[in-house]
Amino acid sequence: MPDAPFYLTTAIDYANGEPHLGHAFEKIGADTIARYQRQAGRAVHFLIGMDEHGQKVAQTAADRGVTPQALVDQVAESFLAMWARLGISYDQFIRTTTATHQAGVRALIARIFERSPDDFYEKAYEGWYCVGCEAFKSEGEIVDGKCPLHPTRELQWTRETNWFFRLSRYQQFLETLLRERPDFCQPESRRNEILGLLAQGLEDVSASRSRFAWGVPFPRPTGDGETQTTYVWFDALPNYLTATGFPEAGYEARWPAQLHVIGKDITRFHCVIWPAMLQAAGLPLPERVWAHGFVNLGGERFSKSAGVKLELGEAIDRFGADAFRYFLLREVPFDGDGNFSWERFEERYTADLANALGNLASRTVAMVEKYCAGVVPATFDAAILAADAADLAAYHAAMDGSRGYLLHQGLEAIWQIVFRANAFVQERQPWTLAKDPAQRAALEAVLGTLVRQLVTVSVALAPFMPAKAEELWATLGAPAAGHEAAARVAFATLPSIDPTGWSVTKGAGLFPRPEPKPATA
Repeated sequence: MPDAPFYLTTAIDYANGEPHLGHAFEKIGADTIARYQRQAGRAVHFLIGMDEHGQKVAQTAADRGVTPQALVDQVAESFLAMWARLGISYDQFIRTTTATHQAGVRALIARIFERSPDDFYEKAYEGWYCVGCEAFKSEGEIVDGKCPLHPTRELQWTRETNWFFRLSRYQQFLETLLRERPDFCQPESRRNEILGLLAQGLEDVSASRSRFAWGVPFPRPTGDGETQTTYVWFDALPNYLTATGFPEAGYEARWPAQLHVIGKDITRFHCVIWPAMLQAAGLPLPERVWAHGFVNLGGERFSKSAGVKLELGEAIDRFGADAFRYFLLREVPFDGDGNFSWERFEERYTADLANALGNLASRTVAMVEKYCAGVVPATFDAAILAADAADLAAYHAAMDGSRGYLLHQGLEAIWQIVFRANAFVQERQPWTLAKDPAQRAALEAVLGTLVRQLVTVSVALAPFMPAKAEELWATLGAPAAGHEAAARVAFATLPSIDPTGWSVTKGAGLFPRPEPKPATA
């Protein structure tokens, strides 16, 4: 639906450390979805941001001898710098420490008090609390006395009297939601996990905390007059709503969101607590939650506390931001887990980018310059382009949300076109055709086909590798109107963009081959 709104969000990042591989994977994936939807003509609003409240932030600030606000200001700047480096095309960056967000959180809670007055109640509670998750853990969620997601942290036994949210009331509502709207929680493996959680029965959850003040004040004091702090998840989840301007007039123009992109470890917050809160407030639910998996490093899940980490800057420096974006989304399924290794990164870069695509572009442009005076011929091989069209259809099916957001499959489909183009070169050998004047028409058809294939690849790759796709687009002599604008116009009709008469320009090479490693004794 061209011009239809597409409000896309990611999980806001917790402000107690530097951006890491998991953060980058999520933002790159969501950015690719946003760019694809823009090409399709959707009115995209892409939200990212920082989750800046909670006990963990307060503890980290105390450990560093700074105020919590000073800490989150510094961390936010490091995240913003990283997203700029990776080309994340967000439209809005929200921080939960802003006055507008805090007002929106309090308004949402007040609205629940007004519309569902029995949903909040006071309760004395005790249990194991994981500061890493900012969540209480049931016995079934504890393994060997530890939280499985934060095994280096000690669980804290906590006794408090808090405001609780009557989540158990929404058991049937959530079961009906997942049954009648199976696309609400995707992929299917994550939906099945939530259904399994619901089958165990829901317990009410704490909505406020009493032992620290770094957060949004809860709108109502407890019965003994104590002002408490809003529990961090009741502060963080509403960011998607407060970013629209809620509760001010006009927020409905953007809400509800079309897509929340999150990690699989927080699916239950987004597919259980968040829809229950919205239902209690009488507000529309988001259309879809997509929960991606983890990027493992050397077979282990990334964990700063466990010492499993990767310096993002080093990874980007290795072959550039676009190559890093490509590797993550080609190697790691966006519906499951995957691995990062330096060896595999170099293999993918050399085989896919330097040899397959980079060499194809370089020699195609060189041959058009040599044999056609740099001007793209009008003729082409219709059978080859028809085969490309089938792969392009597979690309769209993986990218447009109709079957989910299978970005890795989108890249696989593009590379089928790249591989076909390279095979076509080897089969037809245009350098041989050029030696025989009688084969002039055949030569021009080969080169015209190759340029058209590269045009298709350039447009389809733009969501994944925006800078390199733009560079390829310019090398092919495309109109100066701009890659994104031209691609948007032609998006639905690829591979029928007609590059006849374009003047190619040989550049420095899209993906230089890695320097050979020095021999070891």
